[in-house]
Amino acid sequence: MARRRRFRAAEAVAAVLLLALGTACGSRLPESDFERDDRTHPRVPATGDGTPIRVGIVTSATSPVGGDAFTGPRDGAKAYFDHVNARGGIDGRRVEVRQCDDGGSGVGNNECVRKLIDEDVVALVATTVLDYAGAPLVSRARVPDIGGQPIGAAYDTYPHLYSVYGTSAPRNGRPGWDGKLYGGTEVYRYFQREHGARTAAVVSYNQAASAAYARLVERGLRAEGYRVVTEQVDFALPNFRAVAADLKEQGADLVFDAIDGHGNARLCEAMDDVGAEVTAKVTNVQNWTSTVEDDYRDAPRCRNALWATGSSRNFEDTGQAAVREFRDATEGLETHSQWQVEGWAAAKWFTDAARACAKEGITRACVDDRVNSADGYTAGGLLLPVGFEVSPEPPTHSRNCLSVARWQDGEGWVSQGEMTTNCFDVRQLEYEP
Repeated sequence: MARRRRFRAAEAVAAVLLLALGTACGSRLPESDFERDDRTHPRVPATGDGTPIRVGIVTSATSPVGGDAFTGPRDGAKAYFDHVNARGGIDGRRVEVRQCDDGGSGVGNNECVRKLIDEDVVALVATTVLDYAGAPLVSRARVPDIGGQPIGAAYDTYPHLYSVYGTSAPRNGRPGWDGKLYGGTEVYRYFQREHGARTAAVVSYNQAASAAYARLVERGLRAEGYRVVTEQVDFALPNFRAVAADLKEQGADLVFDAIDGHGNARLCEAMDDVGAEVTAKVTNVQNWTSTVEDDYRDAPRCRNALWATGSSRNFEDTGQAAVREFRDATEGLETHSQWQVEGWAAAKWFTDAARACAKEGITRACVDDRVNSADGYTAGGLLLPVGFEVSPEPPTHSRNCLSVARWQDGEGWVSQGEMTTNCFDVRQLEYEP
């Protein structure tokens, strides 16, 4: 069963939002451009002859929002392919990873996409980019793009692109349903049901993209019956102490934000300084990392009120076999993150599809068909069930689940309940990408 799309902006760091929400998602193509089938490129090996299987990973490794903002999925995917190759590869064939850094620009992204298609990659894996301008070209070439991070609307727009979170959108060349996307309110329902939260604050910059995302969060909170406190700070000269003081005065239970990571750390410091205590300072999957203690070193009280929500299993849950396999294979990495887990899951997804295709030939067409027909794929329990069954009508309600963790000094990210049972029947709210 295809999972309904949550407000995807909540899965991207606010620093990305400040740029990405105001960035075009690339040119649109008429449906006729999807008709030519060149998925079985003549130079793509179709039999188990020992020839390496090429996959491509496109990442905005260098970009306007910082050098490490997008690299987690790439690192997780590379670790998984190293893991596979150390165990004999796929059907006796080594996976050869071709990487490309698009520099965070649409021009660079188009160059990366063309380069990798020309290099005969069977698929793209764990794409994580600021501006996926090359998405129409990937779709037209019918190269499966597996387990990408949907920072923009491309994964809800084009066929042959498969977000790590799934979608039920038609993907006919227009975003979502006639240009509209839909997101659930399960995060807000969770804190209301499990922690009795009633008042939520939303902090944003006086910047268009930040303010637009903040309004989206406010809509979801109000739909769940919260009293909402809005706080806006100047992007150039933010007065976080004034915001923190008002959060304390208003008695906010929760704090959500549409600001960057550095701003979040400063906000937390200000909250500690004025004694503003909250049930949860809610962050997103990209900030779900092992570097919290250092990032928030000057805000110990706020740091221990950090909560993260997402759609994948906590990288700290080493009691789970799939997580333990990931951690054992990545023990050499300096840090760990939830995006690494999702990149690992994307690479596993490709590998599972390729193995299923081994007898008939590991081609773009076969891998694409296997992924497109996914019904509740979980990458061995690392993901909430993912699928791509098309819903002709936009959703109004759905049952959505979520993974939840809380930071605690000395223990790291501690899971809160089981993600497959943290589930809620919620409304789906319309929004424009």
